[in-house]
Amino acid sequence: MSTSSKQPEAAVLQPAASHALPGDLAMWIFILAELAAFTLFIIAFSVTQMLYPEMFQAGRAQLDPSTGFAMTVGLLSSGFLAALAVERVRANRPRQASLLIVAAIASAMVYVVLKLSEYTHLANAGFDLEYNMFFTLYWLLTLFHFLHVWLGLLVLAFLAWRCFKRGYDAENRSGMESGVMYWHMIDLAWVIIFPLVYLLG
Repeated sequence: MSTSSKQPEAAVLQPAASHALPGDLAMWIFILAELAAFTLFIIAFSVTQMLYPEMFQAGRAQLDPSTGFAMTVGLLSSGFLAALAVERVRANRPRQASLLIVAAIASAMVYVVLKLSEYTHLANAGFDLEYNMFFTLYWLLTLFHFLHVWLGLLVLAFLAWRCFKRGYDAENRSGMESGVMYWHMIDLAWVIIFPLVYLLG
């Protein structure tokens, strides 16, 4: 048999180019489950608002949209810095990625400080979980997200430590990508929560 007759067979056996999703499949499943939980809260808020529009309008008047906007800027800036950190890891520069993750944590702390201030103000004014349906859903939805932010900050801190120790590189980056994907999920949830709770009537 001639050499040329073997060429098609060799071509068939060559592996196709890989276009795998970043991160681990388990993290994608976990993120989808978390987004489903956020969706239930958001639907509950939206439906109840249609039933009690005046109550929600009055409740929303107690919130400061500029504070909500500043929190949004803090979280989105943090997500952008985390995405840059992933690119640094892909370029085999984990120490630079570590610094970017630390900057992402600092940016996210803007959200944390402002949210704690808002919670303190509302609680002192008497707008607690039992005040009315608006504030019941406000506290449940935003506290659910706030707890995710704290968990995400712990994840980012771990990623920063691993990058500093050169635990991630271009060939071993799945954990880094998974952690940053989780942080992006938190950003996405807030991008929906902010206008729903603070702006839309």
